[in-house]
Amino acid sequence: MKLSPSAKAVLERRYLKKDGQRVLETPEDMLWRVAENIAAVDRDVYGESEEHLHNLTKKFFEMMDKRLFMPNSPTLMNAGRELQQLSACFVLPVEDSMESIFETIKNAALIHKSGGGTGFSFSRLRPKKDIVKSTGGVASGPISFLKVFNAATEAVKQGGTRRGANMGILRVDHPDILEFVTAKKDLNEITNFNLSVGITNRFMEALQNDEEYPLINPRNGEITAKLKAREVFDLIVEMAWLNGEPGIIFLDRINEDNPTPALGEIESTNPCGEQPLLPYESCNLGSINLSQVASAEKGIDWELLRETVHTAVHFLDNVIDANNYPLPEIEKLTKATRKIGLGVMGWGDLLYKLKIPYNSEEALQKAEEVASFINEESKKASANLAEKRGFFPYFKGSTYEKKGFPPLRNATTTTIAPTGTISIICGTSSGIEPLFALAFRRNIMDNDLLLEVNPVFEEEAKKSGFYSRELMEKIAQSGSIQGMEEIPQRIREVFVTAHEIEPEWHLRMQAVFQKHTDNAVSKTVNLPREATREDVAKIYKLAYTLSCKGVTIYRDQSREQQVLQKGTLRKEKETKRTARKEIAPRPRPDVTKGQTERVRTGCGNLYVTINEDENGLCELFASMGKSGGCAASQSEAIARLISMALRSGLKVSSIIKELRGIRCPNPTWQKGGGMVLSCPDAIGIVLDYYVQWKETGKRPVENSKNGIDNLDTLIGACPECGGAVKHESGCITCYYCGFSRCS
Repeated sequence: MKLSPSAKAVLERRYLKKDGQRVLETPEDMLWRVAENIAAVDRDVYGESEEHLHNLTKKFFEMMDKRLFMPNSPTLMNAGRELQQLSACFVLPVEDSMESIFETIKNAALIHKSGGGTGFSFSRLRPKKDIVKSTGGVASGPISFLKVFNAATEAVKQGGTRRGANMGILRVDHPDILEFVTAKKDLNEITNFNLSVGITNRFMEALQNDEEYPLINPRNGEITAKLKAREVFDLIVEMAWLNGEPGIIFLDRINEDNPTPALGEIESTNPCGEQPLLPYESCNLGSINLSQVASAEKGIDWELLRETVHTAVHFLDNVIDANNYPLPEIEKLTKATRKIGLGVMGWGDLLYKLKIPYNSEEALQKAEEVASFINEESKKASANLAEKRGFFPYFKGSTYEKKGFPPLRNATTTTIAPTGTISIICGTSSGIEPLFALAFRRNIMDNDLLLEVNPVFEEEAKKSGFYSRELMEKIAQSGSIQGMEEIPQRIREVFVTAHEIEPEWHLRMQAVFQKHTDNAVSKTVNLPREATREDVAKIYKLAYTLSCKGVTIYRDQSREQQVLQKGTLRKEKETKRTARKEIAPRPRPDVTKGQTERVRTGCGNLYVTINEDENGLCELFASMGKSGGCAASQSEAIARLISMALRSGLKVSSIIKELRGIRCPNPTWQKGGGMVLSCPDAIGIVLDYYVQWKETGKRPVENSKNGIDNLDTLIGACPECGGAVKHESGCITCYYCGFSRCS
C-alpha cells in the first residue's frame, strides 16, 4: 500500500497491533491478519478445502492491498485478534420502562467497549411530566435519559481506540420534540451523540400546506397538543444553521424500503445515518475505492469493478459468520437478515480523473451508471452465495420474494457510508463527497496539523507544468484554485470543491446514489460560513422532494473543532504554532567573556566554561580528558544543548533544576564537602554557583549542595533524585527534592 503521512499516523494510532506504545505489526501484516481471518469462514463454516482457503485469502489480501476495497474500522482493528468484534454499528431498543432503559444502557456499554457505535430511537418514551402510575410521580422525559446515555458513553472507551458514537432520534410528533431539537444548543452538553429528527410524511404535508400537526403521547396514542409545522421546521433549521444539528431522517421513506416489514418498523439508524436497522440488528460495512478503478486514459474499468463487487460481497458475508457479537440477541437477528452494506469512496477523485465537474449533468449521469452497476452486481453476488449457502432466513415473506427476486443471501447489500479514516488509509476522497479542499491541513487524532494535497490534483499539476510547493501552500490558504490565473481554466472548471458547489448539486448527487442503494446515503451538504437559514431550509425541503432518506448540513466554522482545516488556523492554535516556530537560538556573538571552573567527578576532572554576551549567559563548554571518550562526548553534547537553550531564552534555573541530582554509578566528594553525583550534576553545580555569584557578588560555600556541607550528617543517596540525604527529626530527608521517609 502507498501510504501518506496521515495514513501512517492513523494506522499506528488506531489499527495496528501494539504492546503499550510499541507497534507490533506493519500495515501489510494487518491486511494479512484480516484476510486470513475472514477467509477462514469458507473452511470452518462452509467446509471448503485448504487450497480454496489459500486462494481466497490471497484474493482478499490483494483487494485490500491494492486499495480497491476496505472494510469498516472494527474489522480492520479486531479481525484475527482476541476481541473479534467486527461490526461498526448497532441499533438497540429503548422501551418505555426503567428496566428497559437501563438494560439498553448496559448493552450499549458492552457494544462501545467492543468498538461499535449505537443508534437509538427515544420515541417510545413517555413525555416529560407524564404520569408514572407505579410511583405516582411524573416522567422526566426522553431528553433526560438521552443525557444518561451520553454520560454512560463517556465512561466507556471503545476497544481502547475509539470513543463511543451514538445516534439519537426522536419523532417529530413526540410531545418533547422542541426540547429535543434544542438539546445540543450547547455543544458541551451532549458530546457523544449525533441527533436527528424523525420526519414523517404527515409533517411534511402540514409544512407544505402551512398547517398544524398533532403531537402524540407514545404511552397511550393520545393527541396532547398541536404545533405549527412551519414553526417546528424553522427551529430545526435554526439549530442546524447554528452548529449542524439536528439532522433529519425521513422515517416513512426508510420504511418503504424495509425488506422485512414482518419483523417490525425501522425507527433508528447507525450514528452517521446511512444504515437504518431494526432493534438488535448490526451493520457490516465496507467500501469500494472508485478512484482505483478509473484512469484518465481508459475511464472506468468495469470488469475490475465487477470483480471487486463480487469479492467484496463474499468478504462482507463472511464477516457475519466470523463476528463475535456483543449480545446473543444481536447475533440471532443479524444472522437472520444477514444485512451487509457495500458502499463507495473516492467518488470525488474518480470525477477528477475523468475530467468531469461534480456540479454537472455529466457527473449525475456517471453516478447513475456506477451506482446502478454496483447495486445490480451486488445482488448477483448475493444470489450466487445463496445458491451455495442458502438464502437469508427471513427471505420468505420479504419484499424481495413479493417482487419476484431470486433468493438472496443478504436482506440488503448496499449502503453509502462516510468512510472517514478508511478513506485516509486508501488516500482518496470520502464517500460520495466532493473534495473539501484541494490542499488543506488535516488534524489527525490530536497530532499537529499536516499539509495534504489531493493526489489527483497534484499529479495533474505536475503533468500540466504548474506545480510548485509554494503554489500548494497558497492553495491551502483557501483550499480552492478558483480565481488563480496561473492555473489553466480547464483545470479550474474540473477541480471544484465542496463550498463551490451549489447545494442543489449536492442533493441531486445524493438522490442518484440513493435511487440505487438499499439502505441510505451518508451525505453532508457543506455550506460556506455566509450561508443563510433560508439556504438550510431549501436543502431540507429539496432532500424530501428528491426522495432522499435523510440529510445533514454543516456550515463552515460553525463549530469550534473541525477535522479538515483550510486557510488560517484558529487564532489560539496559530499562536501556539508560531510560538513554537520562534523558539530558536540567537546567533553566537564573535566575542564572549566568562570563566572556567574545575570540578572533580567520578570520571575525572571536568572543566566547565561559562560565557556571556550583552544579553546574558550564551554558552557553556564542558571538557574532560581526551576527546573521543564516552564521558567526554556526552559532556560535550550536554554543553551544546545547554548553549542552544541559553541562546533560545530558556531560564537558567530550569536548566539547573534538570541537571542537579542526576546520579551515575561513581559519585564523588568534593574538596571541602558536598557530593558530585555525576558529570551532568557537576555542570549544574557550576551553573548554580555562577548564577548565585552574579546575583549576590559572593561565591557560595565551595561545592556545597543547597547548604549541605557537613559530611558527618550525610548518610546516603535519595531514592527519588539521587541527591544527598540526612537525618532530621528522626527521619531521612532529602534537601534537594523534598523526599522524606516520614511523609
